[in-house]
Amino acid sequence: MCVVLSGALKPKGLLTTRRTKQSQGFLFFFWQCSSLFCRPSVHEKEEIAMAMEDLNDYTIIKEGEAEILMHAKNKVFYNKTQVNNRDISIAVLRAFVSKRKQEHEAVLSKRTSATKLSEKDASESAAEEVANDSVVNDEKSNGETEGPEEISQDEPCNNSEELAETMERKILRKLKPPRVLEALSASGLRSLRYALEVEGLGQVVAVDNDKASVEACKRNIKFNGSVACSKVESQLDDARVYMLTHPKEFDVVDLDPYGSPSIFLDSAVQSVVDGGMLMCTATDMAVLCGGNGEVCYSKYGSYPLKGKYCHEMALRILLACIEVLLLIYQQSPVSHANRYKRYIVPVLSVQMDFYVRVFVRIFTSASAMKNTPLKLSYVYQCTGCDSFHLQPIGRTASNKNNSVRYLPGFGPAVPQLCSHCGKKFNMGGPIWSAPIHDQDWVTSMRVDVNSMKDRYPAYDRISAVLTTISEELPDVPLFLSLHNLCATLKCTSPSAVIFRSAVINAGYHISGTHVNPLGLKSDAPMDVIWDIMRCWVKNHPVKAQPPDQPGSVILAKEPVLQANFARAVASFSKAQAKKVVRFLPNPERHWGPKLRAGRQITTKHISLLGPEVVTGHLNLEDSENPHAKRQKMEAQKSEDPTPSS
Repeated sequence: MCVVLSGALKPKGLLTTRRTKQSQGFLFFFWQCSSLFCRPSVHEKEEIAMAMEDLNDYTIIKEGEAEILMHAKNKVFYNKTQVNNRDISIAVLRAFVSKRKQEHEAVLSKRTSATKLSEKDASESAAEEVANDSVVNDEKSNGETEGPEEISQDEPCNNSEELAETMERKILRKLKPPRVLEALSASGLRSLRYALEVEGLGQVVAVDNDKASVEACKRNIKFNGSVACSKVESQLDDARVYMLTHPKEFDVVDLDPYGSPSIFLDSAVQSVVDGGMLMCTATDMAVLCGGNGEVCYSKYGSYPLKGKYCHEMALRILLACIEVLLLIYQQSPVSHANRYKRYIVPVLSVQMDFYVRVFVRIFTSASAMKNTPLKLSYVYQCTGCDSFHLQPIGRTASNKNNSVRYLPGFGPAVPQLCSHCGKKFNMGGPIWSAPIHDQDWVTSMRVDVNSMKDRYPAYDRISAVLTTISEELPDVPLFLSLHNLCATLKCTSPSAVIFRSAVINAGYHISGTHVNPLGLKSDAPMDVIWDIMRCWVKNHPVKAQPPDQPGSVILAKEPVLQANFARAVASFSKAQAKKVVRFLPNPERHWGPKLRAGRQITTKHISLLGPEVVTGHLNLEDSENPHAKRQKMEAQKSEDPTPSS
């Protein structure tokens, strides 16, 4: 059924996020207009009549410039919490379109300058030949005149070659709009927002293997008017099969599964063109943060460690997985990207709400692929004092002729026992130890978001996240927790400003992290960190602890570095100095993951959805089928034993 309703006919004042008489009236208006504009057939009239009977079951949900029709029975997955995810993805996508255009123009200008140089050299050589010919003619003394020059038969060929080169340049100058693939589309809200809100975008393909989701997506495409119908295409297919059968056809591939994305990564990296973007979400945080280490290793090829930095480690595990995840089924140490001679360049990696999301560009280069071991490290974490150390997998060395050799990393990075507290180490990883953000991209995204704040429903949240990311130290993996340090020593905690000042006065750098408001990134070694804490405890004594405790062992040593706790100029970040809010509370209760589509809502889901949602859904079911409720109550009474007197 072809139903197209132009945006001019849609009264936005009637669009609400809950089912009301106004929204029902608008739905009725929508179906009536569809019959006027599209002149439906008899079969389509039957479909419209069937839809009219179920209008009360739908809710209009508006997010950004897109609106979708959601069924009350949870037939298709939708989570309002993911508005943060969708907003930041739109910001990245806008930056990608702009960067892609700049890179294309740079390539064209480079080729144009190279062509001009080659033409200049050719003209100079031609001038020299003409001069030589004139000298030869002057030296002729027989007085004979030469006949007319013969027309070369090669000139038409040269003209055709020039024409072909001109056509090739025109083709190179024409940059096609980027194509986007949403591999797991559900209601299609994300694809609709991409198509309606990102300028310069081409076709958006929304793929799902659930028939109800595809039907809902097609309905929502028609509901959003002609622009959505011309740009967004819904496909019923397995995302893995679809990506494998469309290699290097999409400039952007978006993976946002319910759970782990590991089963989609192998086909996803093949579907992205060179220089394209892969946007990937992982919501199985219990696995990535060390709750089930063996499950994490089987899915991502990396072993997690429990610590305050576990959420950033989850980000780095996902990045390492995209680059070097061991193939479980083939039992061969070949990575998702590397076996295709491809590698990733992260532009943004965020941990928000209950998930991690990474934005990486994928390139093809056999030589650049050799740097992969330099970007990966194992992590050693002390079981006593939570000190951590990184062990790079690879290293480089220069030969006498200045050629680069790739060698295995030196090890071990730590002794058998911790040099601070004498306890053993747990080993985790490998993780991505290279930078996880591109600060140029982050800066351009912040400018875009601040200039278009009205077009981002979650502006406050994503602006705060991007601001905090812009102030992170780019080359410092993981972070410290000041509260953890003080808990080890059983001492009072210094303020973050005092601790930052001591690190800065010692000659090192320190910053916050977007992952944890209490986290501190620093390039200072753990020896310096513990010396600062020893100096702090000397000024703020603690009660005596058993001598075998990690804190007692650490405090028993005299500090090598004498800490200076005087207030440093850079102890406050720019955002802190301007009192910019960097960490916002959740906008409402039960702001988190929702039920998988199709699952029946019961009272056990109150912790996820809230009592109001669960009660409202149960009341709706009871009002729809009161006889079933009566039969259920009678069955329960018959099963209960009669109490004895």
